Amino acid sequence: MEPTALPIFEIGVLLLLAALAGWLARRVRLPAIVGYLAVGLLVSPFTPGYVANHEQLQLLADVGVVLLLFEVGIEVDVGRLRQEHGQILWAAPFQTLITSAIATGAGLAAGLPPFGAGALGLGVALSSSVVIVNITRSRRRTTTRETEEALLGWSVLQDMTGVGLAIILLAVFGSADRSAWAAVAGLAVFAVLTIVSAWTLPHVLRRLRAEHDLFLIVSVASGLALAGAGAIAAGIPLALGAFVAGLAITESHDAAEARRRLLPFRDLFAVLFFVAIGTLIDPDAFVRGLPWLALIVGLVVAAKVLPAFLLARVIGLRAQPAQLAIGLGQVGEFSFVLGSAAAAAGAIGPEVYAAILGAVVVTIIGSSTIVRLGGKPQEPIAAMA
Repeated sequence: MEPTALPIFEIGVLLLLAALAGWLARRVRLPAIVGYLAVGLLVSPFTPGYVANHEQLQLLADVGVVLLLFEVGIEVDVGRLRQEHGQILWAAPFQTLITSAIATGAGLAAGLPPFGAGALGLGVALSSSVVIVNITRSRRRTTTRETEEALLGWSVLQDMTGVGLAIILLAVFGSADRSAWAAVAGLAVFAVLTIVSAWTLPHVLRRLRAEHDLFLIVSVASGLALAGAGAIAAGIPLALGAFVAGLAITESHDAAEARRRLLPFRDLFAVLFFVAIGTLIDPDAFVRGLPWLALIVGLVVAAKVLPAFLLARVIGLRAQPAQLAIGLGQVGEFSFVLGSAAAAAGAIGPEVYAAILGAVVVTIIGSSTIVRLGGKPQEPIAAMA
């Protein structure tokens, strides 16, 4: 038997199980992501039975989250947001700062060190781009077009604000073997690489637009390379570097084409990303971390959903304020990335890390389900949720 046969077989079986679990989750009116997480838990080392090759799955999941956040970065259109939802440009960053401050303060009060509390605070402040996209495309969605556009715009601005704060947090606290000057120098190198890419990449993509295979290869390779450069030079997680890489080409005329061609790969690898999260959930640590889970979910409601609702009302947004706030009321990719970085640095214990992973599941289910209440069904659009 070829040495690669078993790993390939395992990936194929896991994807089939994920498809089945996603289908079953939708039948009981839950997001498909819940099914993917369940498959991960089923093949994790913490549950009886078969254990998947975690290193292999983690590599594919890392590629998935890089492509996912690269595509999210490409999707940013600040000009359109300014024209259609101008007041979101300050309201969303303001909510991110308020939520981060409150949640970080709660983490410090609960005994976490500064890095752990800051990672927790930012994790609570940022919503899941995947879940929000799925809310706006779900077959059972009840949101209006104005609410969907506001949700997407708010989420993107959350990400832009949060990534800036996360890069500073990780540069200062994230690496014990990296001095402050080395961190600043690394950020400067990454900034230069990003600026150069923002200038050169659109020109390259424009010349390759008729070459479909080369266009896709260069788009994906650029996202992966810039993400890796951010991790090597500045010590920031791959996912955050990928988001910045996406921002680098968002203003080009070819950004929409790059995003369209990346979508099938993003969706496939995003499934593996959520399966990989499921393999990390330790039921024993989860039980011990239930008080932390209650704290995180409480912070999502009190420090994010409520401020978002109030701000949407104050600025007179053309959207349903309650649905907007509830749609933002989950934690996701960035929370996982920041929680993993804090856990690797020893800034949070296994109970807190398990609680963060549990909060991903609980808040995704709650937000995706409750947001459908109180509205009228819209025209179906295919989505992961």
